[in-house]
Amino acid sequence: MVFDLDMIKQVYSRIPARVAAARAAVNRPLTLTEKILYAHLWQGEASEDFARGVSYVDFAPDRVAMQDATAQMALLQFMQAGRDQVAVPSTVHCDHLIQAKVGAVEDLQTAVDKNKEVYDFLASVSNKYGIGFWKAGAGIIHQVVLENYAFPGGMMIGTDSHTPNAGGLGMIAIGVGGADACDVMAGLAWELKFPKLIGVKLTGKLSGWTSAKDVILKVAGILTVKGGTDHIVEYFGEGARSLSATGKGTICNMGAEIGATTSIFGYDENSASYLRGTSRAEVAALADGIAEHLTGDAEVYANPEKYFDQVIEINLSELEPHINGPFTPDLAWPLSKFAQAVRENGWPAKLDVGLIGSCTNSSYEDISRAASLAQQAVDKNLKAKAEFTITPGSEMVRYTVERDGFLGTFDQMGGVVLANACGPCIGQWARHGAEKQEKNSIITSFNRNFAKRADGNPNTHAFVASPEIVTALAIAGDLTFNPVTDTLTNEKGEQVKLEEPKGLDLPTKGFAVEDAGYQAPAADGSKVSVAVSPTSERLQLLDPFKAWEGTDLHGLKLLIKAKGKCTTDHISMAGPWLRFRGHLDNISNNLLIGAINYYNETANKVKNQISGEYGEVPAVQRAYKAAGIGSIVVGDENYGEGSSREHAAMEPRHLGVRAILVKSFARIHETNLKKQGMLALTFANKADYDKVQENDSIDILGLTSFAPGKPLSIVLNHADGSKDEIAVNHSYNEQQIEWFKAGAALNIIRAQFAG
Repeated sequence: MVFDLDMIKQVYSRIPARVAAARAAVNRPLTLTEKILYAHLWQGEASEDFARGVSYVDFAPDRVAMQDATAQMALLQFMQAGRDQVAVPSTVHCDHLIQAKVGAVEDLQTAVDKNKEVYDFLASVSNKYGIGFWKAGAGIIHQVVLENYAFPGGMMIGTDSHTPNAGGLGMIAIGVGGADACDVMAGLAWELKFPKLIGVKLTGKLSGWTSAKDVILKVAGILTVKGGTDHIVEYFGEGARSLSATGKGTICNMGAEIGATTSIFGYDENSASYLRGTSRAEVAALADGIAEHLTGDAEVYANPEKYFDQVIEINLSELEPHINGPFTPDLAWPLSKFAQAVRENGWPAKLDVGLIGSCTNSSYEDISRAASLAQQAVDKNLKAKAEFTITPGSEMVRYTVERDGFLGTFDQMGGVVLANACGPCIGQWARHGAEKQEKNSIITSFNRNFAKRADGNPNTHAFVASPEIVTALAIAGDLTFNPVTDTLTNEKGEQVKLEEPKGLDLPTKGFAVEDAGYQAPAADGSKVSVAVSPTSERLQLLDPFKAWEGTDLHGLKLLIKAKGKCTTDHISMAGPWLRFRGHLDNISNNLLIGAINYYNETANKVKNQISGEYGEVPAVQRAYKAAGIGSIVVGDENYGEGSSREHAAMEPRHLGVRAILVKSFARIHETNLKKQGMLALTFANKADYDKVQENDSIDILGLTSFAPGKPLSIVLNHADGSKDEIAVNHSYNEQQIEWFKAGAALNIIRAQFAG
């Protein structure tokens, strides 16, 4: 089945003319990224050359995708927009609320029972507004999108930071907050600062133990967690063309870990094969017809330094397997040097758990290559020394790999198959013993490994690698084991060596599935009712945020000065808090509870300037709100790194925080703050971070003349009577300033449709 074929035909019909107009406007050859961006301008054909990293541009995405945890807030906002139907094809995917505990069948049934209220809400909203609904167990949003919706040359936004997974099929796919999704579903333009471009030239060909995952692990080590911020990463070269479509998806997926806006590969024969293999031959035929526009111009790839802002070159034939971590996804170790790093850093060498799957690595290719190693373990009388779990990416993949015997092989090795869901990757893991907070090591084929992310234990050292390496190390139970060079002792006392993994890009017998889990919306949703109980602890209808009062802000209290890495996991934790994603007031009780207070090196303990006592961050902020006192949060570099969750912006807004002042922002979080009517500010001089004192009363000046490119001033009134006045920058354009003045972007949308 091909979804939205008419829409795809319309997109393809206009791409040639729009690419020609763009080439004329910029007067030079075009990258693939530029072709797709210029082909999706809200205005239609291009008339100017937009400045990378400077120009704010309105786009018209082709579709929207939402996962259940973020869809709740996105759809609660959309319900306020005043539309009868979504303006573009949109889908909801129930993948985040399933906790991994026992195994696939039991865990899925438990989730269906526990989350019935939320699932019913999402299903009814989808039914009413014309949104495709993928029920719990259908699979992880990004794998389901790749299998069903992604198409070369298209443009999509999704309420999850790993939306770029669809770049593996040549789609510009960008993670956003729910307010952005609401705009597009309401039929409005979507704004993005025109990105800079990083070109990654891949030469050679993968072999042996090396996989596509190792490409992005290597790139993460080069660029770090913020090196891709405000950039799109475009992969090209003979090496790129040699990779499978799902391998490319893995690379694009984890591009979120370098802060990239998105990542993309051009259309090629492997793309066409995947489209045909997933029952979309019609899309492949359409793409073949405009193939020249679904890759960058030859002149660009011949001289990439002239057309990209940065160029990286990687020879796949020489690339080693990598293992990244712990605690950050950009700490990259070639496999040959990893054992030494484990010993020198005192990381626990004993491996407790190996976990494969997730939205990053759960394709047929991934499972088949890992299964080839599991089969070797069975054949060579090896028993896995570590626990081992497998998370299929979709019901279609799960059904197919079970048919082909791979799940049986994992079972023989001692593996446990989890539900087709995010599970441990996002903290939905009821890991036995994690509450003891013992020092231990796990290795995953996931994308993120922040402290406490998987199991809530800050002492769990989480490492990221390919499914093949994870499987091999789980068999060994030892992080210092190198499967390329080392042997293992089997049950008979013999020394045996694992051979290189083998796998298939696509199943030889084709994919199969009995029930993929899709539910089409009603043809006419006007009679569908959506009920939210006023006493629900999980769902809460939204009240509009108040408009700006029209004055400068005086007497703000410092809520917290966060020290070091402060991701969206620190600002709004996932795990057990996911159950409150549809209830803004309840989930606000996790505001910044993971952030480290600069003044006491402790999480969730800040000074209440009213009482002089220390308390939990949400409680202190609620005290300020009750007293009618605004506050400010101060942070370090790349503040808001990680997930797209807009709760990290809505919670401080709801509780009365007026501004976030940091050294630098992650892209999605900065946009989310702006959308919710918050002030997102950066130190003009980063050293001024040190001037902020715990007992400061803070004024923000210049708001009455708030204008693009014009810095604001902040006065730090210290407890001893002295003060510091510092300059702070912002990146607001005129439209975003109107969001601030109105109290939130949604307030403007509501007014437009009400009028």
